[in-house]
Parts: sequence; structure tokens; C-alpha cells
Amino acid sequence: MTDHAAARPPLSCYIRTKNEARLIGEVVEAALTVAREVVIVDSGSTDDTVARAQAAGAQVYDVAWRGTGRQKRAAEDLCHYPWRLDLDGDEVLSPDLAKEIAALFEGEGPSAAVYALPMVIAPPIGPIWWRVDPDQRNKLYDARVIRMPDSAAWDQLDIPKTMKVPKLRHPIIHHAFTDIGFLLRKQERNMTQRAKSAPLKPLWQLRIRIVLGLPVYFLKRYVLKGLFLKGIYGFAFSLTIAYGRWLKDIKMYERHRLGEGR
Repeated sequence: MTDHAAARPPLSCYIRTKNEARLIGEVVEAALTVAREVVIVDSGSTDDTVARAQAAGAQVYDVAWRGTGRQKRAAEDLCHYPWRLDLDGDEVLSPDLAKEIAALFEGEGPSAAVYALPMVIAPPIGPIWWRVDPDQRNKLYDARVIRMPDSAAWDQLDIPKTMKVPKLRHPIIHHAFTDIGFLLRKQERNMTQRAKSAPLKPLWQLRIRIVLGLPVYFLKRYVLKGLFLKGIYGFAFSLTIAYGRWLKDIKMYERHRLGEGR
């Protein structure tokens, strides 16, 4: 370990990748401003993801896809430091967030085992959506206390009700999509996988969701989360996310019709 790395907190960042060459270099470089190492588990990239990640300073491992939560588990097992930072290949730490994370480790160190990090979306056209569509993700945690679920479908920390989860102020910049077609394909892939692996909802409930859910999902994102302030992209983003949520419902309905729910 270099002296520069040793000066950073005892923190490992891990990232799951497959064809993330678009931003992976920037993601790794930003993470290494606060983490001692970046561990990447790559599941068969055919672009320049691996080369760009290694050039930026990441340790890259070839790990066949095991499902969303289990892939994160595989990454956890390859990390060397007790604290973990969970990032995707399109999530860039802001400089202020890196400083805020580093400050947690000063003195007696972090007072909690898990921290929620705010995320803001950087659309492909126009400025970052700083004040709309607020999202908090539990991405910074002590792996000696809690780990990612051993699940093929679920990849978020299951937080006990008694556990305190402070929220940090500064955001991760999420470059969620290059265009609406990219976002649509991403939603179809992710929601199809979740529908296959998640526990089946009752058939009557799915029928109601399929008929009535789409406008509800849309309005929740577009109105309640403020994306009506972001013009055409705010509308298109809200509709595409709503479609993905609706697609999960119809895919689960198909599981029933194929006999699994009988």
C-alpha cells in the first residue's frame, strides 16, 4: 500500500460491472479520493471496462454473474478493509461527499454502522437535477456489522428496525442513462430479473396493479418527486421508470399464468 492510500480511511469501494466503459474510469478515480482500494467484479464485459478500470487504479476480478445480491457478496469477499462503499458503474462520488466520508473517520471514527448517501441524477442533456427526485441509498457500511443479502434478486442492505442510519449531505452523481432508449432497456433488464426472483404477489393484486398502476407510478415520480420541473426529460424519465415498475407487475402475472402461483 502506498503512503497516499494509507492516509485514506479503512474503506473498500466495490463495483459490479458489465460493459461499463462509458464512465468506469471516472467512477474509480472519484472513489479512490477516499477509499483505500476499489474492487471490481466484472461479469463478462466485452468493451473496454476492464482496461479502463485497471488504468484508473481498480483491482478487477472476473466473477460469473450470480444474481444481484450475491454478486455484491462476491465483491465484499474480495475487499480488504472493514468499511465498504457500494457503487454502480455509473455513480460518481462528488468531491464534497468524498470529504464528508473522510471526516467520519477522524477522531473516534464513525458513530453508526450504516450511512445513507443522497443521489442526484445527471441527465444526458442539461444540468444535474440537484433539487428534484430525491433518493437516499444505504451505501456506506461496516461489513463487520451488516452485509449485503445472499439473494439473486435483492441487492440492498436489510436494515434492522433498531439500527440508526444517519444521512450524509453531499451526493453521489448518478449518470443513470445516455438516452431514453438506454434507460428503457435498463428498466426492462432489471425489472424482468426482479420479477423472476421476487416472491409472487397475489394474483388479484397484480390484476389491479396492471390495470391501474401505470398512471400511479408515473404521477408519484413526476409530481411528488418534482420531475415536472425538469421539462421533457423529466416527463420522459418519469414515464420510463413507471413503465419499468409496471413491467415487473405484468411479468409476475405471467409467472402465475405459467402455473408457478397455483
